[in-house]
Amino acid sequence: MEQLLEQARRVSDQCEVFFQEQRSDSVSFENGLLKNIESRDQSGISLRLIREGRLGFAYTRNLPRPEELLQNALATLPGGVEARYALPERFVPVDGRAYDPDIENLTNTQLVEEGRRLAAYLGEKTDGQVNLAVYRSVTRVRLLNSRGSDLEWRASNYGAHLSLMYPGSYNAVERSWTAKKFSPVPEELPAFILSLYNASKSKVRPPGGRMKCLFLPETLYALIWRIQSAASGKNIFENISPLKDRVGEKIFSDHLTLIDDPLDSLRPSARGFDDEGTPCTRYPLIEKGALVNYYFDLHYAEKLGVPPSGHGYRTAPWGGEAISTKPRPSLEYLVLEPGRRTFAELLRSLDRGVVVAGALGAHSGNIPNGDFSFGLAPGIYVEGGEIRGVLEEAMVAGNIYDVLRNVEDLEDRVHPAAEGYYPAVLLDGVSVAIGGS
Repeated sequence: MEQLLEQARRVSDQCEVFFQEQRSDSVSFENGLLKNIESRDQSGISLRLIREGRLGFAYTRNLPRPEELLQNALATLPGGVEARYALPERFVPVDGRAYDPDIENLTNTQLVEEGRRLAAYLGEKTDGQVNLAVYRSVTRVRLLNSRGSDLEWRASNYGAHLSLMYPGSYNAVERSWTAKKFSPVPEELPAFILSLYNASKSKVRPPGGRMKCLFLPETLYALIWRIQSAASGKNIFENISPLKDRVGEKIFSDHLTLIDDPLDSLRPSARGFDDEGTPCTRYPLIEKGALVNYYFDLHYAEKLGVPPSGHGYRTAPWGGEAISTKPRPSLEYLVLEPGRRTFAELLRSLDRGVVVAGALGAHSGNIPNGDFSFGLAPGIYVEGGEIRGVLEEAMVAGNIYDVLRNVEDLEDRVHPAAEGYYPAVLLDGVSVAIGGS
């Protein structure tokens, strides 16, 4: 890496070398039986250089000849991609203590044993299809740039994902568990999905309309995705966000406080710098319903004349390779602060409503504008505070700038879910369409 950086320095105004490797092992069970054991060892290196305000970029999975990667990056300069930002100067990052060496001692045999234990626990207590995965990974990142940065981050991650699938469908009640090292999944996790699934096996078709909806943490991403889009420096710059020029304004319910916190050492993958070498901080976006910040990478911070916020990440949605991407504004460590009531208390408060336990087609609707319309996969119907059954052909629709003003309360704890940690959230007045009603 040092040799590549020195070669790139001679032919550019600024340059950066980014290296990432990940080792992972996973086991999966389908219908309670071991289906697959997979091990992966991936690594890659990318070069980003800036010359006369233009960007050059190239990547490779290995580096036998640094000069070849450099020539590939130089060959992209005529494309004219603008890059007028300055790469970060050297600094000492906060140590997120994201790596636990005990993860190295975990074997695939132990992963299989834990999967079998969980499958047996679930299988003995339900007739639903038991699907689950247990995994571990170790990630290492190193970043060098021409302004003196030499940063390294290591993280260990152990996790499990459990689901109970309804017969004749792909709908399931799900929950995940994560930690820095192996420990048995707590009984409360499979017990939770059992309680929801076993109480909702009957199919029901009540009338639709506006009603209360209790979003599980696993489905909140469908709403938070819209907040992420609207608060992105990219969409602020491109003038496609309804939140432009609204910092300080009350947008949502007082119950909502949304923070990006990569420094939380209790979470796996905590870190002190983003994928551009910018320092990370505990970064609030929404405080008691008010918009307090947008978020930026280097490029869009420079475009808008503001400091970068430490949110330049190389993300590859839909299963792509992160090393092949250039940094973009992204929120990777979201936390929605919890509320005051247990999940059971929130459920009992539903006189008539739906538990949104799965979201099908969450990408539907105008995401930057906050619109959503997706199928419930599944939706669990509640009446008089008790689960009555699972809905068929149901969907919810609306706009986050309406429904997130009507937050009744949040669960008193958070759970790992897509791109963050969230509690269950109880909303009122959500439009629910139910097939045949």
